[in-house]
Amino acid sequence: MKVSLFITCISDAMFPPIGEAMTQLLARCGVRLHFPEVQTCCGQPAFNSGYWDEARAAAKTILEAFADSDFVIVPSGSCAGMIHHYYPRLFEHDAKLLEQSNRLKEKTYEFTQFLVQVLGVTDVGAYFPHKVTYHPSCHGTRLLGIEEEPMQLMSRIEGMEYVPLPYAEDCCGFGGTFAIKMSEISGAMVEEKSTHVLETEAEVLVGLDMGCLLNIGGNLKFRGKPVRVMHLAELLYEGVRNREQTAGV
Repeated sequence: MKVSLFITCISDAMFPPIGEAMTQLLARCGVRLHFPEVQTCCGQPAFNSGYWDEARAAAKTILEAFADSDFVIVPSGSCAGMIHHYYPRLFEHDAKLLEQSNRLKEKTYEFTQFLVQVLGVTDVGAYFPHKVTYHPSCHGTRLLGIEEEPMQLMSRIEGMEYVPLPYAEDCCGFGGTFAIKMSEISGAMVEEKSTHVLETEAEVLVGLDMGCLLNIGGNLKFRGKPVRVMHLAELLYEGVRNREQTAGV
């Protein structure tokens, strides 16, 4: 099967190790990722700002980039949610592109959903002896229904102590352009979220969306708090390398 990586803008520009972690983890599961270089932004910033023509142009590029893929794996519930829920709206008056967008929707998975639902993998053999809390992003939870998959993967990590995050379902305040247009409200929301993270006394905050991680991590750094912020793919891959090092591989 041809499995392709949709890296997303923020991951490509600011969190490239996430792509490496996904590639390495999936390789250990027997999956070789393809990377169509023509891929670009999913169009969500333009779509959310009301520029649907511009969003449609970006979405057409994504449709073309992954037309031949059997599966498309995304390290972001937000971008995957855009494809699942809003591409059909962008192309509702174009039968051909609507059909293409529905085909892309059916084969597009957020990273943890692909591991658990498609590959049936819940244990990657990770060892991570740290105290960890988890922030479930809004789009991943509400648009894609991601709930059990990250918890199943974390529950199989040896040595890791998981601490539930108080009011975990609350938004971190990022929301893409919301953080810019309503910065005071956004700032208050991330301040509250960071306070709840600190209440757990966790060494590591893990999540599935880079926008959230960028926002919460920035606030924690501003407050001078030494909490490490990681995408779950990064944590799993580091845990696998820890295991290999202890085994002398």
